[in-house]
Amino acid sequence: MQDTYEIILKHKWKIIATFAVAAFLIFAMTFLIGFNDVITTLEKAKWDWIALNFVLEAGIILIWAWRWKLILDVVDTSPKFTTLLMMLLASLFGNNVTPSAAGGEPLRAYLLREVEGVPFEIGFATSTADRVFEFLPFVLISIIAALFLLSWDIPPLTRIFVIAMIIVSIVIFGILIYAGFRKEITQRIIISLAKSIYPTALRLSKKDVSFNEIREKIIFYINRFSTGFVTALQDRNVFFIAFILSFAMWGLDMLRMYVCFGALGVYPPVLALVIIYTIGILISLLPLLPGAWGIREATLIGLFAVVGVSADVVLAASLIDRLASYIIPTILGALAALYYGRKVKNRSVNLPSTDS
Repeated sequence: MQDTYEIILKHKWKIIATFAVAAFLIFAMTFLIGFNDVITTLEKAKWDWIALNFVLEAGIILIWAWRWKLILDVVDTSPKFTTLLMMLLASLFGNNVTPSAAGGEPLRAYLLREVEGVPFEIGFATSTADRVFEFLPFVLISIIAALFLLSWDIPPLTRIFVIAMIIVSIVIFGILIYAGFRKEITQRIIISLAKSIYPTALRLSKKDVSFNEIREKIIFYINRFSTGFVTALQDRNVFFIAFILSFAMWGLDMLRMYVCFGALGVYPPVLALVIIYTIGILISLLPLLPGAWGIREATLIGLFAVVGVSADVVLAASLIDRLASYIIPTILGALAALYYGRKVKNRSVNLPSTDS
């Protein structure tokens, strides 16, 4: 598998282009709102509140790593906490720099296999189960947010779009959970898909691999994935603790956003903030730009206007939020990814030769 450097190099123009579009959107919004207004608002920010924002974000990431460790300890032997924390940061970097934000979980599984010897399917099952726990409180909050949104005076198109996004997200995660529990049906679906693309893949790869071999591997990996996934979700103690930790993470995240506004001397209604910020997180899942930069900010500006928060304050608060929740974790994650990239590369170079 390519190391971190090669992956970044291969996709560098795509990464640069998407960040350029995001930067343009932020610039355009700042221009429309007024540079002076946004800068003046930021200049009034309280540094102790900004510091608290970083502390809360650190707490969220530490709880996240703890939750993942609990799940791994049930399914397999978990590495030490600091190792998992670094792997989690590396996966955050993978998610944050790509528009689809879909590489984090496979990267966690890959690092667990290469560094700690944990089978890839077990690592992927635990990281997927970890995401399921994260999704549970999100479903509850999203449904509440959608119900409240219906009573707000916002454009019908915006209302339909947000509710559609909530439904699509619930369906996707529902399918993922179903796949984890119903391995026989999952096997049939994936084997059927593999059978349809097998001739084309065989021509492209030019490798003499029989479909029976591929079929056996699919069954093996799905069985291991399903076993790990179900084991993690069916352990009552872990389920209860992970569920509580997930709500604690969401609570800290909401508090952190409130602190971002508080740093500017503005205190929006708590219920409205929870609803709007939940929708903002949902928008961040859009596979268009890294972290949905620009798109999320525009959505937040439009929705906070309903509760009387001005656009310059919303954009300034969002930038403070992004500094702690996106920029710094991405930098730390890049360092972690480079560290493990070198470690994996050095290990492969130093492996003893099997040649006689």
